[in-house]
Amino acid sequence: MPGEKRVNVPKIVSTRRPQLKPKLGQHFLASDSFALQIVAALGDVSQNTVLEIGPGRGVLTSLLAKTARRLIAVELDRVLAAQLRLRFAMFPNVEVIEADILSIDFDSLFGPKPGLSRPGIEFKPTPAKVIGNLPYYITSDILLRLFDYSKYFETLVILVQREVADRIAAKPGTSDYGLLSATAQLYARVEKLFTLPPTAFAPPPKVHSTALRLTIAPRVQELGLNANGFKDGFIDFLKLSFGQKRKTLWNNLKSSYDEKRLRAAMSEARVKPAARAETLSLEESAALYRALVAP
Repeated sequence: MPGEKRVNVPKIVSTRRPQLKPKLGQHFLASDSFALQIVAALGDVSQNTVLEIGPGRGVLTSLLAKTARRLIAVELDRVLAAQLRLRFAMFPNVEVIEADILSIDFDSLFGPKPGLSRPGIEFKPTPAKVIGNLPYYITSDILLRLFDYSKYFETLVILVQREVADRIAAKPGTSDYGLLSATAQLYARVEKLFTLPPTAFAPPPKVHSTALRLTIAPRVQELGLNANGFKDGFIDFLKLSFGQKRKTLWNNLKSSYDEKRLRAAMSEARVKPAARAETLSLEESAALYRALVAP
């Protein structure tokens, strides 16, 4: 995402891409009390599938294996994945997948299975719950991918660097509000739960981490974005709007929209050309976008 800096992040898990591995240290969760709090934030999982992003040494996995109806643990590190398979070999409800979470085909994982669907009957998946630590440098990528497949998910409990959590939960009009904030709040209700000190990890990182709970509740229909192509187009519109935060909304958008149409849309949506994207609520951004793409 624009404006994000790549920094080392405390990790319960390793979701790093191979070419970046030498540059990023692993910081494993070493606090049993925080592990219990993180798992508890998911709620009752006895009837749910849980997707764990990067189980690492299995601190959270060991708790979830005892309570979840089904646990899918996605680990990029080959050695850690092999160790997890051995450790949880006796748990029929645990599946360890060695893969990059960004490459997982969620339709194959959670969608209807060939031969089991019936013509004329809509498949309604039982939403899964998601847990894990999202490294800062791909936090946006992972969240956007999960949001793209939001029909498969119910609740996300994620651990991110404290400053990233502030951005995800930021309100319009604040300096932290940006593309990540708007996108997350388009798809989910965001709650800050608690902050973990560096001492909760081994080895201790130089940053604090915050646990967030995102309850999937897309606002697409509420904001009038449920027409064909409107949702995806709105995401692209937000990317343009926040393209350069120091620029006004007008300057960010004029290269992609006819200026006469843009001026008319801003007037209709009651948005000032000198406004910046971070000052607009989702309702205002959606109103401007609808005015721009209206026939």
